[in-house]
Amino acid sequence: MNEIKWGIIGCGDVTEVKSGPAFNKVPHSKLVAVMRRDAAKAEDYAKRHGVPKWYSNASDLINDPEVNAIYIATPPLQHEEYTIAALAAGKPVYVEKPMALNGQAAQNMANAAHQYGVKLVVAHYRRSQPLFLKIKSLLAANTIGEVRFVDLKMLQPKASNIIANSEENWRINPAISGGGLFHDLAPHQLDLMLYYFGEVKQFNGLANKKDPTEPVEDLVTGHILFENGVVFNGLWCFSAPQNEQTDLCEIYGSKGKISFSIFGQFIKVNLNGEEESINFEPLPHVEQPMIEQVVAYFRGESENPCSAEEALKTMKLMDGFTSKNN
Repeated sequence: MNEIKWGIIGCGDVTEVKSGPAFNKVPHSKLVAVMRRDAAKAEDYAKRHGVPKWYSNASDLINDPEVNAIYIATPPLQHEEYTIAALAAGKPVYVEKPMALNGQAAQNMANAAHQYGVKLVVAHYRRSQPLFLKIKSLLAANTIGEVRFVDLKMLQPKASNIIANSEENWRINPAISGGGLFHDLAPHQLDLMLYYFGEVKQFNGLANKKDPTEPVEDLVTGHILFENGVVFNGLWCFSAPQNEQTDLCEIYGSKGKISFSIFGQFIKVNLNGEEESINFEPLPHVEQPMIEQVVAYFRGESENPCSAEEALKTMKLMDGFTSKNN
């Protein structure tokens, strides 16, 4: 596979800036077709982004002979169905996070990749961004000594500017999203913890619905003990007061602390009471570094940047925190 010719299933808001334009900016990559169930919206997207083909049926896009790789950017409800269909057609898949509605659906996708012998990558794209790679290098260099524990707080009001906009608020419909805003945002955070600290020894959590007007839990706590002894404590609340809005992860070591925002642009390193700030410029297309790695993987030039097996671990953590595996 020399040139990766992409077809997008689900050309909605996430593909407008975050991912879609990057497919034509990465070497050996070209966006040739898009699909959306609303044919008029699919055509509009294609014409605005200079994409030559558009479809209103996913099967038609998957079976287009010019398309040799599929990017699935629908809500999580359709991830399992479309991923397995594309893999069965022999076309490698790059699928958005969360990987699926739940761990069982994610396992089915991973099994299909093995069954058909076709490549599958999950879009935990923050692990490819410069800010988070810098944190990984700081940890590898033992900048803050031996890591003791991690404290993560994600406190957001209902009208949060972090949460992506969409025409319909499907993120709070558990039948479509898997479980509310926690399932939309936590995959980024938990994947980074796995990326930094490795295998999990044990985990548990609690979930509760504090806003009676919403159909999903808006308060989640999660606890992880990693095999290397690092302890993680996470708190997510999506009905917090506006003035308490927080997006902060703090990694405590024997010599100091690394603080950063998962959805921001800064790192702070505190050693012996002295703090150094490292700032990063926003990326024009947040998924472009990951897409570069996916293209290299599909071309046989590098390893899988985030395998189904890795992403499945994140899904199992979320299921555990919200008691879906009980």
